[in-house]
Amino acid sequence: MTRVKAAIIGSGNIGTDLMIKMIKYPQNMELVAVVGIDEKSEGLAMARERGVATTHEGIDGLKAMDVYPEIGIVFDATSAYAHKVHDATLRADGKQVVDLTPAAIGPYTIPTVNGDANLDAGNVNMVTCGGQATIPMVAAVSQVATVHYAEIVASVSSRSAGPGTRANIDEFTRTTAGAIEKVGGAAQGKAIIILNPAEPPMIMRDTVFTLSEGADEETIRASVEAMVKKVQAYVPGYRLKQEVQFERFGDNNKLKIPGRGEFTGIKTMILLEVEGAGDYLPAYSGNLDIMTAAAKATGELLAERILAGKKVTA
Repeated sequence: MTRVKAAIIGSGNIGTDLMIKMIKYPQNMELVAVVGIDEKSEGLAMARERGVATTHEGIDGLKAMDVYPEIGIVFDATSAYAHKVHDATLRADGKQVVDLTPAAIGPYTIPTVNGDANLDAGNVNMVTCGGQATIPMVAAVSQVATVHYAEIVASVSSRSAGPGTRANIDEFTRTTAGAIEKVGGAAQGKAIIILNPAEPPMIMRDTVFTLSEGADEETIRASVEAMVKKVQAYVPGYRLKQEVQFERFGDNNKLKIPGRGEFTGIKTMILLEVEGAGDYLPAYSGNLDIMTAAAKATGELLAERILAGKKVTA
């Protein structure tokens, strides 16, 4: 076996973009099934046109497919609520689950930060679009300094925020803030999402603020730039909007933080933009593109492990 058979649950924007990426840029996975609940959905139609088996009967339809016993990895691009049901069924059947919803059942996973750390988990969670874009930057600062606080603001086009995104705004902020701490390494994290109604639509833009000590500006800048290059390996449209900005606080100009007292150290501001690859979604939907690209990159790490004969232990 040279490739691991994989399936996608969810035939909406995210599931369809992931499907196109897996077909267009094959590595060590073979997409053999796409699952939806609407027989007439564009995603299922596109899958059939490309010779991929489909079902509109949800996870029950997937389990009924002849190829189901051979599937090793399943990507879930549905909703946080639905994923809880899917996860229980899939893991009971020994499937490796990659969760693109905010359910956060499995460990938070950012390929460039901790992709190798969670490969023995039965379920890995891709956090959120804002998390995939900004947590690498928080982690870059944390790798060279002590980060006391990190705040991210993710601004995405209103057009690229579908019903699932809008219904999961609360999960987005909680999940992203939690991952800023657990994966990014900040002592405290905060996340904000803005749905930008501008026309024509603007690409995803993110602002990352950190308060840190223990490293100088040049060390932080170098770490950030190195991390940007790592993310660009699977998201070419990921880039710094401008030079990293710094503000230093010392004994003579301490920063007062409500509820946290006075801070001395370096405030870092990182401005990002994420342009989508345009595989299925328009280029302005960088928020969705980075999720599917990160999920595919994570799936490839998991497939490599499976092909090496290693089994899931959790």
